[in-house]
Amino acid sequence: MSVLVADRASSFEERVQRAAHPFVYPAIRALVRRGPVVRVPGVGVLVSDAGLAREVLLDTEHFSKLGPGAPSDLWTPVLGPAVLLNMEGAEHAALRRALSGLFSPRSVRELVGAEQDAVLGGLAPRLLAGDHVDLVREVEHLAGTVICRMTGLPPTDEAVRASFAAAREIVGLVRLHRRSLTPRQVRRAREVLGGLTEHAAAAYRAGDPATVPGRMAELGLSEREALGAVGAFVLTGTETIQSFVPRLVAICADAGWLDRLLAAEAGSALRSRVVEEALRVTVPSPAMLRSVRAETSVGDARVRAGDRIVIVTLACCRASGPFDPEAPVDAAVRHLWFGAGPHFCLGMPLATAQVDAALDALAPVAAAGASLRVVRRKVARGVLVPAYRSLVLAAEGGRSAA
Repeated sequence: MSVLVADRASSFEERVQRAAHPFVYPAIRALVRRGPVVRVPGVGVLVSDAGLAREVLLDTEHFSKLGPGAPSDLWTPVLGPAVLLNMEGAEHAALRRALSGLFSPRSVRELVGAEQDAVLGGLAPRLLAGDHVDLVREVEHLAGTVICRMTGLPPTDEAVRASFAAAREIVGLVRLHRRSLTPRQVRRAREVLGGLTEHAAAAYRAGDPATVPGRMAELGLSEREALGAVGAFVLTGTETIQSFVPRLVAICADAGWLDRLLAAEAGSALRSRVVEEALRVTVPSPAMLRSVRAETSVGDARVRAGDRIVIVTLACCRASGPFDPEAPVDAAVRHLWFGAGPHFCLGMPLATAQVDAALDALAPVAAAGASLRVVRRKVARGVLVPAYRSLVLAAEGGRSAA
């Protein structure tokens, strides 16, 4: 890939990042240049080396998701004390085992595939007929539909829009420089989440295996565990998938890889490699938090109990260079955007299934001999997870779907 093409792809990604965090993003970039481990008063200990980040994530003896500055400070007041986001040890492992059946490749294909045709089936025909399509809106609709399935809501258009907006509002309360939500934000988050989990509770009690809460009841989870898990997956998965799919398509278009990506079959090595490389560059989880349990070292730096560790996943992953699916994979970086160790993202198969659903919906454009191009784009401002506000696509050449 030429330097000019790589620079174009990187330039647009830079705009996405700066629009989301116009002050924090450049500040963190400047700070991590000081070294792989940097102590920043009021923020924490920033770790920007992939190898060291992986060591922290794997070392549950010294580092935890519970404690000062950890994710528990953000989510326990909203979700309660027994969800995957704020659990450790044997209790955490037991809940993961109980939930694992819901996130097997087969289960997530069923969850996403049940709505795929209805939500995305018209994408390729519209594009081949000459329409312009805003991919952000389409992916939001898919994400909202999955939320409805997760919470037991019937996926009507109104419910889909409301569910997605509710999940986005809660996630939008979080800021990288804040260690916790304010009391007012906690009240609002509980109110919004309560509107979603009310339906999940009814689905759980009905025990309908066609719903995710009903499946959780079948698996033997308590109602509290089921509702906490639903809330956690809604919050962590919604913005990630809405952010990533448009950025995947945009960066592949900018780098000259989109035609090859859409021509690749689902499950193929080529598709998997391109998606993985786009995840490395876009880094849907730009930072991860841990609290220090006991004094130890991170690289050459000593850390004390109660210190806050901020793993700058964005810096860790991007250190491997610009987007290039043909480049060798750095083992230290591989899948780091989904974490490592006992807290490796349980929902990764669900995210992958939604990415595949979007690519499968666009693939007929390539099969018809047409190419997709980005007509116009707008970046999202002031959001937690960097994203496009809109990404409008058009098809050029090829045979009409009619």
